Amino acid sequence: MNQNRRSFLIKMGCMCCSPILLPSCTKVAITNRSQLSIYPESVINRNAFNAYQNIKKTSNLSSNNKQNTQLNTVGLKITKAVEKYFYEIKKPEVISNFNWEFILIEEDTLNAWCMPGGKIAFYTGILEITQNEDGMAAVMGHEIAHAVAKHSVERASQAALLNIGSTILDTALDGVLSSTTLDDYIVQLGLNLPYGRLQESEADYLGLIFMTLAGYNNQESIKVWERMEEANKGKEIPEFLSTHPTPGNRIKKIQQWIPEIDARYA
Repeated sequence: MNQNRRSFLIKMGCMCCSPILLPSCTKVAITNRSQLSIYPESVINRNAFNAYQNIKKTSNLSSNNKQNTQLNTVGLKITKAVEKYFYEIKKPEVISNFNWEFILIEEDTLNAWCMPGGKIAFYTGILEITQNEDGMAAVMGHEIAHAVAKHSVERASQAALLNIGSTILDTALDGVLSSTTLDDYIVQLGLNLPYGRLQESEADYLGLIFMTLAGYNNQESIKVWERMEEANKGKEIPEFLSTHPTPGNRIKKIQQWIPEIDARYA
């Protein structure tokens, strides 16, 4: 890849909080990390709502009353604790645009996710990893953290900025960039994956805080990742190729964070 092109796009992707884009920078709640926010949250939330409704219509939703009750109990307990916390510190705007909803999809997948605006889904496969209410709270806290930290807004803003940078450079190079899709893909791979891991670690940290605020045993989060590590033995890909930290690295960080979080939030 041409080094000048790489440098240009990387600089464009790192301009958050430069004087040019300073008005479009915000701070992540609690961590105070600066993040780019040039894409309207209202648009993302609206699109997420529509996508979530479609998923509910087309997915095989679980009819297990016990599991569904546990999912909603844990979800509501954590979200209420989070809302109470932000109201108490006089920052209700952090969670003012959320309409929390939780679904359980009957599928043997070790995954859960949260769409912008608080639309959360668990797959029944991950219940083998969570195993109990505290374990579910560990995963739930992580997913809620993605929404509270506005990670989707940040990713959309980065993509928009990257597109602007690509367009400017493409014009300067007489359309060369637009004709080299593989090169463009490599650029995006290099920019997006490291940031994805940063967001995942941030969600781990905030998720620990949120489950702690709700009164759950945050030590169970270590056991969740130990079980996840065991379930993924032989399937791992190198961390530098993944948007997620390895379970082992997550466990080390969580072990370091818990004493601080217990002292401040328990």
